[in-house]
Amino acid sequence: MATHSSIEWTQMTWNPVTGCNKVSQGCKNCYAERMAKRLQGMGVWQYRNGFRLTLAPDALEIPFGWREPRIIFVNSMSDLFHEDIPEEYIRQVFAVMSATPRHTYQILTKRARRLSAIAHRLEWPANVWMGVSVEDQKATDRIQHLVSTGARTKFLSIEPLIGPILSLPIRSLDCVIVGGESGPRARPMQKRWVDTIRDICLDAGIPFFFKQWGKPEFNANPADPTIHKAHPMHAKGGCQLDGVVYRQLPAMASA
Repeated sequence: MATHSSIEWTQMTWNPVTGCNKVSQGCKNCYAERMAKRLQGMGVWQYRNGFRLTLAPDALEIPFGWREPRIIFVNSMSDLFHEDIPEEYIRQVFAVMSATPRHTYQILTKRARRLSAIAHRLEWPANVWMGVSVEDQKATDRIQHLVSTGARTKFLSIEPLIGPILSLPIRSLDCVIVGGESGPRARPMQKRWVDTIRDICLDAGIPFFFKQWGKPEFNANPADPTIHKAHPMHAKGGCQLDGVVYRQLPAMASA
């Protein structure tokens, strides 16, 4: 229900919900679906339904047991704004986050319309980062729904980046994360796509975080030292962009 994470922009994952269904091309090779089936096969109780949406109310108490401040990715194995999650349950998750201000919580959704539809009925504590996932130009309309929320910190995850994005309205955002797809059927990412987003962020003064190329063969620089697992900044496929590792994030908010 909660584990240490290898995701470069967080520390822990916390899953008061598991399971989901695909809503766009960014979901095509969903890592969470593969992992859920593996965990189901291992007999892990929370994944007894495989990747079918499953609430885990017992997990709501977990963050209270973490005494030291942590950065927590909420629902890495689902989408908190899935249409089948009761709004009351979403409010319970927000109540836990509000009651544990020592932690920083990061939420990502592709269901930006539902997010904006109920955002005005949610309390937005300062320790909650709200983000939307975008994979190509067609998905950038999710950003306007994010901007309409009362979240103190708003971020964008462009992972997997599967197509060019030439127009990106980010001036109301606090961070943009970009990453290539990994896994057995990963789609390649082109360097010019990443360059465009980086330049948009630099021009706007928005923190830019380049997570990974996804696979070594996608990396524009086969000599990138971060390809190797022994490198302290290693990421899947490496994470240098023109010789630079971009790991910019917003400051941790306090209540």
